[in-house]
Parts: sequence; structure tokens; C-alpha cells
Amino acid sequence: MANIASQKKRILRSERERLENKRYTSSIKTYFRRLEAAASSGDDAKAGEELRLLQKTIDKAVKRGALHKNTGARKKARAVRVRRGSAA
Repeated sequence: MANIASQKKRILRSERERLENKRYTSSIKTYFRRLEAAASSGDDAKAGEELRLLQKTIDKAVKRGALHKNTGARKKARAVRVRRGSAA
């Protein structure tokens, strides 16, 4: 660990930020898997709800800085393709 007080604080802050980013990316992966499962089972209402939650989470992650905006756009486009049935 660092000797400088400001560096110690920075290390702690970057760890908190890393965990926050990990929470976003993990939940995005979970929602995507749930969307794929709902789409493959043919449950259109469930797939629509999962898509809405996934897009909401992606938008929050982009706004927060956990994802780059182009990455977010790519993930949302892929999710829409999965819901429509042409699996990506």
C-alpha cells in the first residue's frame, strides 16, 4: 500500500468504483441471459419485460461511466435482435 495519504484514498476510491462497474456489467450479463431464455421459450411478454430491464440497466451503466456509449449501443442492438428471433 502507498505511503502518501492521498494515494491511499485514491486506492480505496478506485476499488469502490471497480466494484460498482462490476455490479453493472454482471447485472447486464444476467439480464441478457434471462432475455435469451425468454426469447427461446417463446414467451413474448416475458422477453419484452427482460428487454426493457436490460436496456434500462445498459443506459444507467453508460451514464455512470461503467460502459462506453458505443458498447452500450452495441449491446442494446444485439438484445433487440435476440428478442426478434434472429439470434446474434
